[in-house]
This record gives sequence, C-alpha cells and structure tokens, in this order.
Amino acid sequence: MASQIIKNQAIISEKINSTENVVEINNSETNSGLKPKAEEGIGNLGLASAAAAALLLEACGGGGSATSTPTTPQVGAPTATEAARFLTQATTGANRTLIAEVQNMGYAAWLDKQFAMPAQDKHWDWMATHNDPSTGKPFTHIDFRFNQNGFDATAWRKLFSAPDTLRQRVALALSEIIVVSIDGLDGDWPQFRAAGYLDLLEKHALGNYKDLLLAVSKDPAMGQYLTFAYNEKANVAKGSKPDENYARELMQLFTIGLVQLNVDGTPKLVNGAQVESYVQDDISQLARIFTGWVWDSPVGNPYIQRLTPTTLKTPMVQLIDISNNNSHETGSSTFLGSTVPAGLNGAASLVMAIDIIFAHPNVAPFVSRQLIQRLVTSNPIPAYVGRVAAVFNDNGKGIKGDLKAVVRAILLDDEARNQANLSNAQFGKVREPILRFTAWARAFNVTSPNGAWDPEYIAASDWGIGQGPLRAPSVFNFFRPGYVPPNSSIASAGLVAPELQLANETSVVGYLNYMTNKVFSYSAYSAVPKATDKFTNLTVDYSSLLPLAADTTALVKELNLLLTANQLSATTASSISTALSTITDDGKAASHSGHYLKNRIYAAILLVLAAPECIVSK
Repeated sequence: MASQIIKNQAIISEKINSTENVVEINNSETNSGLKPKAEEGIGNLGLASAAAAALLLEACGGGGSATSTPTTPQVGAPTATEAARFLTQATTGANRTLIAEVQNMGYAAWLDKQFAMPAQDKHWDWMATHNDPSTGKPFTHIDFRFNQNGFDATAWRKLFSAPDTLRQRVALALSEIIVVSIDGLDGDWPQFRAAGYLDLLEKHALGNYKDLLLAVSKDPAMGQYLTFAYNEKANVAKGSKPDENYARELMQLFTIGLVQLNVDGTPKLVNGAQVESYVQDDISQLARIFTGWVWDSPVGNPYIQRLTPTTLKTPMVQLIDISNNNSHETGSSTFLGSTVPAGLNGAASLVMAIDIIFAHPNVAPFVSRQLIQRLVTSNPIPAYVGRVAAVFNDNGKGIKGDLKAVVRAILLDDEARNQANLSNAQFGKVREPILRFTAWARAFNVTSPNGAWDPEYIAASDWGIGQGPLRAPSVFNFFRPGYVPPNSSIASAGLVAPELQLANETSVVGYLNYMTNKVFSYSAYSAVPKATDKFTNLTVDYSSLLPLAADTTALVKELNLLLTANQLSATTASSISTALSTITDDGKAASHSGHYLKNRIYAAILLVLAAPECIVSK
C-alpha cells in the first residue's frame, strides 16, 4: 500500500473531490479560511497531503496490516520504544521527557508518581478567573449566560499540558462511559456546568468508582442532561410518575449493562440464552430514588432559581416545598432484588441505592472491559477482563472499585505490555481523534502564550477533528463499545472497533484539513522553528526536529518514536521518507535558504499522523 501512495494520488483526490461537503486537501483555502503559505520548497506539500489522505483512508478502512517485528518482553528497564508504547496507553501523549522518565523510573514507579498527584487546577476555577479573548469580558459576564465560551479552551488546556496526564487520560475515558455533553446542557451557564462535571470526573478518576457514581448522581450537569433535576414523586391526581431517564442509563450504560455477565465479561447463558440484568420494573422503582433533587439555591430557597456559575458547581440538594411537603418519594423502592425501605430522606435513599447497584456482580466486568477498551485494546480476551475485574472487586485490601488499582492492573497486565501483541491482528485499538490531536500537542510541547488555549470549535467532522471533550452527540458517546463496522473484515472476524463509528470520508478528510492547518501553522519563514496559530495563539516547538530534517530517514525515525511508539512498518517509513525527499530547496530565493527543511518537518508530521500505524495503537 504505502509504496503506491504517490501513484494513488489521483485516485484519492478524485474520491475526496466527489464527496459532498468535503474540502480538497491541498494548498487552497480550507473551510476555516486558512491556508499554508506557498513558499519555496512547499509546492510538493500538496503531494504530501494527498499521500496523507491515502494513508489515513486505508487506516480507517482496516488496511495497513504490516507491523514491526515483535520482540521478547523487556526484562529490566523499559526501552524507549516500550516506554513510548506504555505512554500511548497511559497518557494523552508522549514526548522525549516522559519517555526518559518512564525508562528511568520503570512502569510501576511512574504510575505511583502519577497516582500521588492530586486533582488540581480546576476547570471551573480557570473559567471563573479568565476572560473571553475575543471580547475581553470575563467568562462569568452575564453576556455569556447562555453560551459555551471558555469550556473548550480549558478542556484542551489540561489535555495538552497538565502534569497529571494519567488522570487526564482516565478522566477522558470515564467521560466516554458516564456521558454528559455540553451540547445537551440548555439554559443558564452550560459552560460552567460542563466545567464542574469535568472537574468531578478528574477528582474521582483515580478514586473509587462507587464514590464517582454517588457524586455523578448529585451533579447539576448530569441532573439536567438526563432530566432528573426537579424530578417529582408520583402524583396520582395528575397522573404523573417520576422521570426514568437517569435510572435507566445508570444501569444500562454506567454500571451493569443489559445482560448478566461472568467475571471475565462474557455473557452468562441459561439454556443457551443470555439473561437480562434488569427489567422495566427495576427502572421504574429505581427512578423513585431520583426525585426531589434540585439546584442548590444561593438564597436558601430552591424555588428561586437564581442560577449562577457557583450554583452549578455545587451538588444538588433535596427540595422541601413551601408547604413542607417533600417532593422526594419516601415510600420503599425495590429493584435488582433489594429494597430501599420507606421513610428515608433523599440523601440516605440515594446512598443505599448506589450501594445496591454497586454490589451487582456485573459492575466489575462491565466497567473493567470498557476501561480496557479506552486505554489498551478494543477486543480484550476474557482472561484479561477477568484479571482486571478481580482487582476491581478486591484491590488486595478488601476494597471494591479502587480505580488506581484497576488502572494499574490494566496497564501492567501482560496483555498490555507484551510486545508480541504487536503482531496480533486482534489486539489494539483505533486511536480516537482527541488522542491523535493531543499526541501531536504533547509531543511538541504546545503552549498558549496569551493564555487563550482555544483550538477553535473542532468537534465538527467536516472541518474539525470530529470529536471534542464532553461533546458527544448523545448519552451513548461518540461511539458504542460494541460497534462493528458493517461489511468489514472486522465484522467477519467477530471483532469490534468502537472508534470507527466516527470514521467516514468526510471525517477523515476533515481531520486532515484541520491537522494540516495546525501542523503547518502558517509560519514557514519563522526565524525560529516555532509555529504560532494566529487565531488562538497556540504555539508548537519543532526545534528538536530541525537538525534531523536534512536526513529524511532520521526525521521519520524520531517521529516514529514520538507519535507511534516505533510501530511504523519499514514499508510505510520508507514511503514517507521518499515523499519527504521531494521537498527540496529550489534555489530561487537565497534569503529563504533552509526553509524547505521546515516544510519537510511539517509534511513529515502530517504523514506520520495519517499513517495506519499511528491511527491504530497497539
């Protein structure tokens, strides 16, 4: 495949041009109104972009079967390759500093260091103390009461640069399991609701899963998103009953799933048939628990909804109306074979309900399998799920739900660390767009000199990367854990590929358009090889690559380590190197001598980011 990328340019270009609402990838203006400069040595970048399109379309189509030669599992200190591969699974992106740190400390000690870092630098606090860069007004200004200004900036800020990168990676994974989307938060201050929810996920990402469930069940963002805020007990006279939305998703998506599971995540069978884990009456009974929860009012009266950013980071409280009638259902609730007795207040009944759900045997395998999918591989073998679920059930100290222990078990398991899995066609996962973007940002130390940190709204699939933190289209996330691409070799093999639910010709080309803009960053003649995005002032440092640019093989070798953990096949690496060698000094502008090397760097990064071995993480 890779040896044919130049020959395939016309085919790919025709395919791209025939797609509705898809922008051609070349030096012409893109949907964002930006374009790389047509300077000396840059004329062949259109070829590089076409090559990238060929590579990326094949990656999303399931191609690129060639892999690096597997090695014997490392004894002792990790190699640079092994450290980079570990960081691909454990963080939002590797760089030379982190690779050296893992090599020097070893996996377990590095995890201990990350575990010891407390949740800090809250998103809500950042937004409350920063201004909108386009207007100069604080994000707390009343003008921003009904919009989303500031949230994307702080979300990307920490994914790009926070030192607790393991916590960031796990919080991202949890945000795709226990889903809230800012696009579903209508009304006052959605950006502060979302920021508070992301802070909650980060706080509990390395804590206990039961504590996370309890916190989520009182969170204002979740209360609005799954419609149980101001949910009232049944009223026979009115013919009303409690909203069941959150009760349903709490069981179906957040804890136990639809069918009963063995500890290794495989379905339990009775007479050859799967068994439901709950029925409709369980939902209706559990919904009674989620009544009477309202925003915490700053004036002490929840009926006066003076919503402020502060109100919307505070856990919800129980409502007592002006007649002192409790809107919470105080009768008993029976679900999953257990009963919350009558007479308990809302807070006590919630704690007991979460205890009942958390005791269900499905929780450990259901959550463990999804965390493995988010961090390591889409199709974990049952034994891997079983080992992690056993740690979920008991961290060795009799505690269930210890996420530090679970994350450690996932990342240090032989399935994750054994280099032999590089040649296992059923191992690994498609790297979702967020993680491809952050891998580039982390590799080259993206910063924001003016503190804006906003890479623009990029969740659109036609002119962005097609994904963004807390921007899923529904509670079912951007992709389902069991998604199978139709009419594919993946389907024929009985496998799943969740992230491919995002992939189509529009999203593939939109991603490349966006990354072309970011990677080139419109500064081909910068005196120092730093590229600054004029619109958001995101700055990336390629200075470490400049000494390598004259030798395309050396340049690709370095990018191979940083962006793919040395997973590029020899064929892909050679083809990229050959394409880069066509970017030369045309000799027409002596004052620009050497700038073709910077253009070569930009093209090299784009081609590696688009390579199948970068898209598919093993």
